[in-house]
Amino acid sequence: MAAVLGLLLLQLVGVDVRGWIDSLWDALTAVDPEYVALGLVLQTLETLLAGIAWVAVLRAAYPTAEIGNLAILTAYAVAVAGNDVLPASLGTLVMLVMLTALIPESTFPGLVGGQVVHKLFFVVAGGFVYLYLFLTVPGSFSLELSLLDEHRGLAVLVPVVVVVVLAIVIRTFWSKLCGLWMHAKQGGAILSEPGRYMGKVLVPEVGAWLCKLGVIAVFLAAYGIPVSLHTVMTVAGGNSLANVVSVTPGGAGVNQAVNSATLTREDVDRETALAYSAGQQLVTTAWNVVLAIVLVALVFGWSGGRDLVSASYREAKSRAPRRKSGQGASA
Repeated sequence: MAAVLGLLLLQLVGVDVRGWIDSLWDALTAVDPEYVALGLVLQTLETLLAGIAWVAVLRAAYPTAEIGNLAILTAYAVAVAGNDVLPASLGTLVMLVMLTALIPESTFPGLVGGQVVHKLFFVVAGGFVYLYLFLTVPGSFSLELSLLDEHRGLAVLVPVVVVVVLAIVIRTFWSKLCGLWMHAKQGGAILSEPGRYMGKVLVPEVGAWLCKLGVIAVFLAAYGIPVSLHTVMTVAGGNSLANVVSVTPGGAGVNQAVNSATLTREDVDRETALAYSAGQQLVTTAWNVVLAIVLVALVFGWSGGRDLVSASYREAKSRAPRRKSGQGASA
């Protein structure tokens, strides 16, 4: 019953559930189930390890709060699933709103600060993968950022304009920003304890990142694509780049375009590359949604969890325009 209601919820937020299920079935039957099972185990570990790191960040930020580990892990799983089916990383914003209800001592700017700390390693890892992608895959820059590639002067001008605009905004709203910074700084309290950060945040996040690469490797093998460090890194870089520049849920469509471009350069035929990319995204998205629904039902109860997620989703949508205008941080 919970799964049915969850699918109805997806339909309400604009997901073509029937077409999605048909495509998912095709993806599942196209490869050996052993690969799918192993890929989903690694996908689950990725979510749980990253969620464990998030729990540590929040415990350091709000040491006197009664924070339930499973409740925070569930909120994180909702964010992962939401980002797969909602545009513009809205799932992360839903999680932050959920946490304001779960942790009465928390503030939204503080949670955003905690989210920034939680993303530090992933930003560094993503930067390393981007660098690898741009240095080893010719044309990957022009594929998604063709305007900047064709007008190199803009690559210098755009950052300068961004810095000037930010300086004006900071000067204009300095007093308000100081108040926000105090709350945001609380969210990053764990950085004042390097040993605690290394052991309880960085280590599980490294594990989560390795699991992410493992998922890619498993699904590449499932579709008969030779697995190598180079292939895994180029696919990981393409997926990350697609998610950054795309406003579609989970980078759908853009992911397939980038994966096709990178894999065909490795002598993989276009049909196989597209089948792999679509198959992995469909299967992992379905699993993330199922995992989130099961955790919400188990931790909060179906009625309570449905109400919490629904209310958080409505508030997240109302906050999204303000967040895009500079109030929040990226997911």
